Amino acid sequence: MGDAAEDFISNLPQSILENILTRLPIGDAVGTCILSSKWRYKWATLTQLVFDENCVPISNDRVPVEKSLVKFITHALFLHQGPIHKFQLSTVHLQSCPDIDQWLLFLSRNDIRELVLELGEGEWFRVPSCLFNCRKLTRLELFRCEFDPPLTFTGFPCLRSLNLHQVLVAPEAIESLISSCPLLESLSLSYFDSLDLNICAPKLKYLYLEGEFKDIHLESTPLLVSMSIAMYMTDDIAEHFEQSSSCNFLKILGGVPHLEKLVGYIYFTKYLSIGDDPGRLPITYNHLKVIELYQVSFEDMKEILVVIRLITNSPNLKELHISGSSNTLAAIEAPDLDFWEKECHADCSFKQLKLVKMTDISGVPHEMELIKFLLSNSPVLEIMSITPCTFVTERKVNMLIELVRFIRASPRAEIIFIQN
Repeated sequence: MGDAAEDFISNLPQSILENILTRLPIGDAVGTCILSSKWRYKWATLTQLVFDENCVPISNDRVPVEKSLVKFITHALFLHQGPIHKFQLSTVHLQSCPDIDQWLLFLSRNDIRELVLELGEGEWFRVPSCLFNCRKLTRLELFRCEFDPPLTFTGFPCLRSLNLHQVLVAPEAIESLISSCPLLESLSLSYFDSLDLNICAPKLKYLYLEGEFKDIHLESTPLLVSMSIAMYMTDDIAEHFEQSSSCNFLKILGGVPHLEKLVGYIYFTKYLSIGDDPGRLPITYNHLKVIELYQVSFEDMKEILVVIRLITNSPNLKELHISGSSNTLAAIEAPDLDFWEKECHADCSFKQLKLVKMTDISGVPHEMELIKFLLSNSPVLEIMSITPCTFVTERKVNMLIELVRFIRASPRAEIIFIQN
């Protein structure tokens, strides 16, 4: 029975054996070489190699761990046979070392298609020029690296996913890289400083940006379906914002008709509000289902206008999450409340909106007007969840009294007031 079972497994088609070995940690996959002579080199034809610190015994001393990991990876690549489609290295125990250059040179000659390098903090790894010869790359993720494409680099013609996290690279090199990847569908750039970014990517569907951005211009992204942007503010960037006259709203959201999800973190609505007033928007977001806007300043009328224009131009919106960041002393008086009647059309109706979450709410007039507007124009609303700021104490009762007075277009609408 034992021999028959062994023969049955050993004689499975190579594609099935590779599927089994791929699901094992690389250390266990290599360990199958001791099972029998038939298994000695079965692992060596794997097209996906994923390495992490669990490949070798871990100790508190980094040096022996680094040496063991380098030896293990070098040995695995030396014995490997055939193409390598995916190579992933995620470890805090390796930083910049010449062995990585040799690995990448080897991979560049073996049809590498997916490359993920996530190294430890310390001396940053400088990506060698051989990486830019990997013309078949479809996915590239680099963490804590220096990235400097040579002048002769013409792009990755097959690249579909690009993720650069804490990567030192010239702004013009990023733009050139993006525009020279004609099939790019997913782009993630995080922890960049003072970046002025123009994105031209006709096939792009998913965008994630996080960092200190002086400017963002979606020049050609008509297929974008999901966008998440977190902006950090410095004094230099704030001064740059104040000097801007062009309409930031249209630069980012003026050419994304297929957008389905929009997430804007700190300073995003502030950024959208800067520049010339776009007036009536030239676009309707018929596909936009989810909007999340964090730290909206409800004492800034231009930011409030950004929120109104976004939601009133999204007729199929299903979920809305807004968090406030009001300076209650500045916003408590809230003049110009009649502007809600001017800007919000009487025939506006959110016929798909079922969930609204309002967090960090301090109960200032413009916040309450937004809640009132949503309740009275959402006929299928199911939940209106409201979480007040932690420092709001005496006004909680007044907020509740005001909330229960608001007219609800939906008979099923439930107001949930979450106490801190």
